[in-house]
Amino acid sequence: MADKSNVQLYALSTCIHCKKCKEFLEENEIAFECVYVDMLAGEERSDTISTIKKHNPKLSFPTLVVNNGGAVIVGFHKDQIEEALDL
Repeated sequence: MADKSNVQLYALSTCIHCKKCKEFLEENEIAFECVYVDMLAGEERSDTISTIKKHNPKLSFPTLVVNNGGAVIVGFHKDQIEEALDL
């Protein structure tokens, strides 16, 4: 079972799939941290992009990281998210 307090959503503020992923997590009462990469600047943005590339080299969004990379879901795939979070 995933540690629901260790979920990071890397998203773009303008992405509909990112929005749907965020809504799905909220509807299922999953505690998560959401980072809008397009809203970051400078070193914080560079560091965040480097972190995402470790999990998702293509740097596509949304990228959902569960348990420090124990599961990584790229895109909004409900079935994969449910499995990773044991919903």
